Amino acid sequence: MSAHAAFHEANGPGRYAGAAGLVARSAAAQVAAVPPDPADDGYFGPSSVTWRTAGDMSAPVAGLRALLLQALHPLAMAGVDQHSGWREDPAGRLAATSAYLATVSFGDRASADRAAERVRRIHEHVRGTDPVTGQRYAASDPALLLWVHAALVDSVIAARALFGTALPAADADRYVAEMVVAAELVGVPRGKAPANAAELAAYLESARPALRRTPAAAESMSYLLDPPGLDEEIAGIWRDIGDGAVAALPEWARAMYGYRAQALTEQRRAEIRQALGVLDAVFLGEPGVLEQRQRIAARVRAARQS
Repeated sequence: MSAHAAFHEANGPGRYAGAAGLVARSAAAQVAAVPPDPADDGYFGPSSVTWRTAGDMSAPVAGLRALLLQALHPLAMAGVDQHSGWREDPAGRLAATSAYLATVSFGDRASADRAAERVRRIHEHVRGTDPVTGQRYAASDPALLLWVHAALVDSVIAARALFGTALPAADADRYVAEMVVAAELVGVPRGKAPANAAELAAYLESARPALRRTPAAAESMSYLLDPPGLDEEIAGIWRDIGDGAVAALPEWARAMYGYRAQALTEQRRAEIRQALGVLDAVFLGEPGVLEQRQRIAARVRAARQS
């Protein structure tokens, strides 16, 4: 049974709401996150791989894949399930995440510091017990922060390789190294975050024994792959993007979820890329998005020329 079918069979279409406005709210959050005239180039700057990576159209696949991986850590998933409002307002949660990532990637250093401080303060109150393992958790635990960080960085590289502009090996190493700053901003101790692609792969492999699909992970991820409340056009695009995220998962992660392995043919890749292009065009139609991208692109060009 597919993830989409399993979710609707278990819950029906009316149990959850709040996905409407997903695109508009995410776009507005991203635009508001980066001021038109930042005080400085931030932690990465226009010559970084991070700036080039963040503008790739594969980003929605990367985001969903990251959530799928992150949810397989039972303690990380328990914190989200017990302390966030993903059921009541999933669009709001995704918009807030988009705003944070945009601020850290493109904002000036003071803005990134303030955003990271807010996240750290929130994490201090996210504590509890995972009902599956019986273990205590705290969102501020460096081990959980590292897992969430590594899953996102790996997903960006994997999604680009399949559906965007693949990073050459040297750029992949540089991107992982740049992202160490993002890890440290939220509380990962210095020297603990992987500094190159090989270290990232080794860390992910070492984390596998602690992973499992809990009921909360199965429920939340099935919902995110096919949220009710989207308008018809966006719903079709989102299903394609969800298929891309599942296809981009490591085989062991797909097996944990019980997702059916499907061959990713060139035709299917092209369809998913087309869906990503359509979604990107919808984003560009939202107020302020095009202007923000033009400002960022101009700064990248200026950095290259200098």
